[in-house]
Amino acid sequence: MGAISIRNVVKRYGHGPKANQVIHGVNAEITDGEFIVIVGPSGCGKSTLLRMVAGLEEITDGEISIAGRVVNHVEPSERDIAMVFQNYALYPHMSVFDNMAYGLRIQKVPPAEIKARVDKAAGILQLGPYLARKPRELSGGQRQRVAMGRAIVRQPAVFLFDEPLSNLDAKLRAQTRLEIQKLHAELGVTSLFVTHDQVEAMTLAQRMIVMNAGRMEQIGSPEEVYARPATTFVASFIGSPPMNLASGRAEGTRFALGGVELALPAPAPRAGELILGLRPEHAVLQPAGADGWPLQVENVEMLGAERLVHGRVGDAPFTVRVDATLASPRVGERVALRGDAAHLHWFDAATQQRVG
Repeated sequence: MGAISIRNVVKRYGHGPKANQVIHGVNAEITDGEFIVIVGPSGCGKSTLLRMVAGLEEITDGEISIAGRVVNHVEPSERDIAMVFQNYALYPHMSVFDNMAYGLRIQKVPPAEIKARVDKAAGILQLGPYLARKPRELSGGQRQRVAMGRAIVRQPAVFLFDEPLSNLDAKLRAQTRLEIQKLHAELGVTSLFVTHDQVEAMTLAQRMIVMNAGRMEQIGSPEEVYARPATTFVASFIGSPPMNLASGRAEGTRFALGGVELALPAPAPRAGELILGLRPEHAVLQPAGADGWPLQVENVEMLGAERLVHGRVGDAPFTVRVDATLASPRVGERVALRGDAAHLHWFDAATQQRVG
């Protein structure tokens, strides 16, 4: 069993009034066999949180348990975990087989069992033909698979991945994501995966934790986080291009921003200062003169099967995703923009929290 419980976890560096707090009371319950992705920008505390689960960072306050056992003061080697890092950290003088087997030999696992475990992991990761090779004879993707194989043979209760795909090119990243998905489907081991890449988070996660400045902004499935972001940070971080956000004043079915008053398809959840959100793929362009919000087109990006139309509604920047087979507005043109009530998001202007 590899369930993980993170309760009110805090991390501070230093002591007293000058202490630097980098993790602010994170809470999460991770069930046995679940694949959780911790995602956020650089410096948000995601790797620090992972390292506290691993035992590589001390916990200042709070409690972490693995498989029902509190591990705050348990050595990393005794936590029944295996880590895969951004850097492969392979022994260059050893073969692939020896790299994967090394940890088991240290634990004095019988040679026959070592061979059986390495052969099984090599089969899962399609490394069988490379077991006699040295790391220098492998591609970057193959080296990362060896690093994953080294973790698999441990047969841990929990896998911890710290940005393992960051050193790979775009094509290899996509291939390795698929391999990790298949690996989890086959092994069913509880996994925590840290990344700054929202595409990795959306494609790999069963649930995702969105971190910002040491705080957990939201936890939920990729579908939940995308469809109902809890804060403006989540709304702007998850989704590419990010959600359009415009600050203004709502009153019934009217929304005023930057000298322009917009007609809403349904009343705002409350009157007063609010932030209106609309994803680029949910905005619809209509010809000038049609009913809708006035969009002044400033730029058009061609991206193969689609175009991104950038412009302004009042003083708020707006991006609209359109099919490349449809006629595109010209730069400088003024067109109409429409968003259905079901796709409008509302956030409190002061707290940045979702209100509707």
